[in-house]
Formats: sequence, structure tokens, C-alpha cells
Amino acid sequence: MAGMPSLRLALPKALAWLLSALLAGPAAADDAGLVAIHAIQGRGGRSPLAGRHVRTEGAVTLVTSNGFFVQEFPATGRDARASRGLFVFTGAAPPVVAGQCVRLAGRVVEFNVGARANRETLSHTITELHDAGRPQVLREGCDVPPLPLALPLPAGEGLERLEGTLVALQGPLTVQQNFFLARFGQLTLAPGGRLQAPTNVLPPGAAAQALARANARRTIVLDDASAVQFPVPVPYLGDDGTVRAGDTVPGIIGVIDYGLATADAHGHGAWRIQPRGPVAFARANPRVAPPARVAGALRVAAANLDNYFSTPADGAHVCGPRRVAADCRGARNRAEFEGQRGRIVAMLAAIDADIVALMEVENGGATALHTLVEALNARVGGDAWAALDEEAPLQGADAVRIAMIYRPARVRAVGAPSADADPVHTRPPLAQTFARPDGSAAFNLVASHFKSRRCDGAKGGDRDRGDLQGCFSRRRTAQAHALARFAGAVARTSGVADTLLVGDFNAYAREDAPTLLARRGFADQVARFDPAGYSYVFDGAAGRLDGVFANVGMAARVTGVAAWHVAADEPAMLGYAFASRSPVAAPLAPWRASDHDPVIVDLRLPE
Repeated sequence: MAGMPSLRLALPKALAWLLSALLAGPAAADDAGLVAIHAIQGRGGRSPLAGRHVRTEGAVTLVTSNGFFVQEFPATGRDARASRGLFVFTGAAPPVVAGQCVRLAGRVVEFNVGARANRETLSHTITELHDAGRPQVLREGCDVPPLPLALPLPAGEGLERLEGTLVALQGPLTVQQNFFLARFGQLTLAPGGRLQAPTNVLPPGAAAQALARANARRTIVLDDASAVQFPVPVPYLGDDGTVRAGDTVPGIIGVIDYGLATADAHGHGAWRIQPRGPVAFARANPRVAPPARVAGALRVAAANLDNYFSTPADGAHVCGPRRVAADCRGARNRAEFEGQRGRIVAMLAAIDADIVALMEVENGGATALHTLVEALNARVGGDAWAALDEEAPLQGADAVRIAMIYRPARVRAVGAPSADADPVHTRPPLAQTFARPDGSAAFNLVASHFKSRRCDGAKGGDRDRGDLQGCFSRRRTAQAHALARFAGAVARTSGVADTLLVGDFNAYAREDAPTLLARRGFADQVARFDPAGYSYVFDGAAGRLDGVFANVGMAARVTGVAAWHVAADEPAMLGYAFASRSPVAAPLAPWRASDHDPVIVDLRLPE
């Protein structure tokens, strides 16, 4: 066999092709020159016949918008390591229907679903048949029974051997992510309940990485059997116009496929299932109202507003301290802005807090913040809400800033606000001492928005270290050091010891920055009241980027902490950005008012 490659090169092309087909496996060819689908697929990730023209036949199992899946019928051979399904790319609606047995010829292609330099998708290319022409219909009634499939697969096994195969995926399966529902018709699913971000429950490093791999083995993407972007109607929605993360489906019959799991051609890929029929979800995670207020308690909330800008991001305006168009990050026109503001106002009115710390407010004067206060007052009546009086030095160098609003009839701002001048922050933490209207029961509230996990501009020690903390973990840890120092200075200056830290820390619960705050005497109050709490969903995993920390004296006043899942579990299509939502306008309800859930803290203040 050592000389076989040179022997094949010396043979005529037709004879070499026939020899390749025969060597590909049992029943690779018959007298008519047909090549079995499992021989086209081969045992590995790439077809042994890639680039060659072949003739094959099988049963159509599923028709998509740009091709169809065909499967051996009846199955031939007994090689369980080779798939018996194949995608035939037509580029348009194909002239076949499911249940037909067809014969066709075409060129075997290993299709890369990502960018040319995407190593992950290059290692998971899809074996397809191109340039097939019009298939010959042999007969009707070729119904392939689906192969039972349960996730996760045993360690060491993958779905490659089922590529293009009709399966009955066993459930129940839980929706983990719905971000790409309106754009690609996709939902991320997994059995066994919600997936948690690994570093939300485990320290960064080996243990968290093992959990990430286990999560990946459980995960599959439900597609909509269509290559159309922004499908109309949006699939899988319930009668209430949503499908929430946490909802469930008992099982799915469909074909195993592979594709991108993000909108970035350089991003990672995932195994998918293309459904053969309708898929209906049970509302296992229903929408609920925010926690009821306790009589006599004071309520603080923290909310990331997902770039609340009154200046439109239309390319014609400039924003931020740099005064450039690129720093206008929010709504692109008046309609989007009014939709964003209406959702935020509905959310804040329902929470009924006394103080709200706000992240991602336009940093360019007080206009944006005042538009929010005005709309909130119009909703609740009178002048119930006021913005904290902030001067220019508090704003920072970023396009967004931190702000606070409060209800003067319920709580009093004591003294002037202050901000942390440490240059490690581009969005300086904002601090204010509050008390009852009579000046009693004072405490300090400090709101923060730490550096993002994205890798834009990351250098040196700020690069992703591979421990699942993302980029800029070192910067966030330094910000936590600075925040602890700043909180101590605020306590000394105000003469008030009890201090509450809230905000978007861009770090999951067990990562370095929140762990450092705990070591510096600020206990994690979300962990205290809701250990499995989350406020954000990313890449199909839930975790809490939005935290609440209290020193010993303040912790004694905290009676409850909860994230209101008004945003993270909802499809992005319900938000204000029209490009990622359904063509049907959603009502101005609180659902998907942001991409982060607001966090609510109830306090018992001494009389």
C-alpha cells in the first residue's frame, strides 16, 4: 500500500476515480457507477472524494431555501463512523419534496461556513454536493426514520458522524439564547436546564474551562431551515410575541447541520438542527412583575441602559468628549430613541425605586439624562423624579457615563456627588450619600461601570489569557482596587460608614475583580440572596455582570436583592434597534428595555 498514491497518479482519470470510490468503503459503487452517500462523506471530517464529480441517490429528508438534504435509503454498509446524509446546494428553492427518492450527480465540496482564515470552521467544513442540476425522481414514499439522539454525547464523541442525518433530538430542551432569532431564525438550546457562564460559578482556569467544554457538548442551535436573513414571519414566537431564554421544547425532529453561531464570519461555529416541521415552545420562564416593595423599605436599583443617547447615531452628529460621530452609540433616529426611552420608562416605573444608578448614559452634558427624567415624571405624574446634580469634572473620557436619579420626596441627597479621579477609570465611579428626607439613616451609594470584556485595543497583560475572563481582566481588577480605595475615601469624607456598591462590573461572580472586592470587605449580596442569579446572557450562558456589594454595616440593612429578568431573557428583536428586530413594532413595554437586567436592592433603614 505504500506505493498506492503514485499508482493512482499514473492511472487514467476515470479509472483513478473508480478506484477511489471503491476504496472509500463498503458498497462504494455499484454497476451503474453510483457512489453511496456514506462513501462520499467518509469517516473523517473531510470527504475522500472532495473535488470530484459523483453520482448518488437517496431519500430527500428536508428541503431548505437554498437546497435539500438527501439520505441513504435504504441504508447500505455498516460503517457507523460515516454519515449517511448529505446537503445538496442549489442556491434557490429546489425542485424536490421531502419523501422522494432521487438520483443526482454533482461535485463534492467541503464548504467552510466562516471566513477563510477561521480555523474553527475550517476544521468543521460541511460535505456538500454542488452543481447537481435537476435531480431524477425515482419514486415517492421514501420516508427515512429519524435516528434517536440525546445530548450530551459521551466524551470523545461528536456529531460529525451525523452530519446531514435526520434525527429525533430528545428533550426537554431549554432555550439558552435568542439573540439571533430575528436575524437568522436561530435559538440556542441545551438539555438539563439553563447553562451558566463558567466563571459565574467556578474560579477562572481549569475548572471553568472544563465546565465550558461540558456546556458546549450539551449545546445545539435550532435553525429555521432557511438561509434568509431577517425572516418574515419570525419563527418560534408564542402568541405573546416572544420566546424567552428558559422556555422549553419536548424534542425536535430535524437534520443535523453545522454553521456559524455568531454574525461574525471569524466567530465560532456550532452544530445545528434544521427542523422538519413546526416547533412549539412551552413558556417555562414566564414574564413576571418586579419584586413587590416592602412597606417602609427603601429601594435602590441599578440599570445599564444600553447606550441611552438623545443625540442620534446617524453619522451627521458628534458625541462624547472627543466630539466625533463614532461616539454616538445609541438610537439612530427619533423613532428609535422614543422606542428606547418608552421601554426604559416603563421598566423604571414598574420597579418603583427611590434611587436608580444608571450606566451607559450619553456623556455630553445633561440633555440625555434630563429627557429621561422628564419622560419618567410624565409617566408617574408631577416632579417625582430628579437627576443628581453633576458637574463636568465627574463625566470621564468615555462616550458614556454613570448617572443617578432619585425621588426627593422619599430620599435626600446629602452633600455633593463625587467621582473617582483614578486614571484607571475612563467612566469614573459616581458616589452620593443619601438619607431619609429628615436626614437620618444615611448611607453611601457608589455606582461603577468597569472596562468591557471585548478585546478592542487590548495589549500586553490586558489580552485574553484564556482563563474565560475575556480581555482587560487585569484592568478590571485594578479598577476594583481603585473602587475599594474610593469607597473608603467617600466614607471618611461623608462621615457615613455604611456603603453600597452597585453597577455593571463586566465580570462574572467568581472572576478576579468581584473576588477582590469581597477580600476588601464588600460582600456579594446577589450571592447572598440568589446564588444562581444572573443579569446577562452571552453565547448561550447566563451570568451576573451586574453586581451589588456591601460592607458589613450596609449588609445588615439589605433585606433582598433580585435581578428583574425583563431584558436578558428576551429576544433582541424587541429592543429599540430596528435592524435586529421584527418588522412588527413591539409595544412600549419594559421587555428588552436593555441588554442587561436591572438589579433591585431593598433596604431596611432604621427610624
